[in-house]
Amino acid sequence: MSAKVETMMYVREKPWHGLGTMVTEATNSADALRFAGLDWSVRQEPVFNARGGIVSGYKANVRDTDGSVLGIVGDRYKVVQNSDAFNFTDDLIGGDVRYETAGSLKEGRQIWLLAKLPQSKVAGDDVEPYLCFTNSHDGCGGLKVCMTPIRVVCNNTLNLALKSAKRIWSMRHTENILERLDEARDCLFRADEYMTKLAVYADKAANTRIYDADIKEILEELFPISEKSTEREKATAEKCRNEFMICYYAPDIKRFRGTAWGVINAASDLVTHSMPHKNTKNYASNNWGRIMEGHAVMDKAVQLSMAGVPA
Repeated sequence: MSAKVETMMYVREKPWHGLGTMVTEATNSADALRFAGLDWSVRQEPVFNARGGIVSGYKANVRDTDGSVLGIVGDRYKVVQNSDAFNFTDDLIGGDVRYETAGSLKEGRQIWLLAKLPQSKVAGDDVEPYLCFTNSHDGCGGLKVCMTPIRVVCNNTLNLALKSAKRIWSMRHTENILERLDEARDCLFRADEYMTKLAVYADKAANTRIYDADIKEILEELFPISEKSTEREKATAEKCRNEFMICYYAPDIKRFRGTAWGVINAASDLVTHSMPHKNTKNYASNNWGRIMEGHAVMDKAVQLSMAGVPA
């Protein structure tokens, strides 16, 4: 498990991002937060200089369970407690929903909860839509919600950025953050809109012809090699191209081969599951973040394969 993951739980089956500790059930956000070790609060304390004087304009966000300082923030910063950030999800998406994972990153400075929504169909495939809620306690970001659909047959992420529907919503830690959380309830119903638009986009991609020559050009753009490239850079690019083609010829993509949707799914497989070229201790959590917020290789593959096709 990555050094950046402090605590985490997952329900029943190990999740597609490969991190976590299994629990039997998490029926609501309170259970998920407790099982994930997130049942703590943040208090704000004054910041002192080396001479013992108070530093005006700043506060320290301190975790109540161990006294650790999660971040130094400005006076206008309003804490959104873990329970405040996630309680509303029970009422918002209650019923046919399951909390899959929750956890803490970077020694408590960032937390998340991943909720699974009812299954839907995209380009004839079963897709499980997920809502990921993240909150920061260090002042480096606000509360964010993003859609991450997962293709069931291969556990590939399909987090496409669509011009026609938002995939990510975010809010800052300001005076009206709690009111904005209430407003977010309405925004989160856009999840259905996103899945509907994704299905339409996928159908367009599945009907957009891609030839072998096109794939060669796409790979040259995705993993470029120039005269200035070192031998290591050339070898890495070639390895990435080869891994992409292995994904492209995988059995689960067979019926989409020769289409833009096949290229997009191959890129998704590559960024979701392929081993890193440099397996650092933080790779897993860093890649998880890229999958949540968008991956440059995935975005570019979509752009290149769907050039001229409206999003």
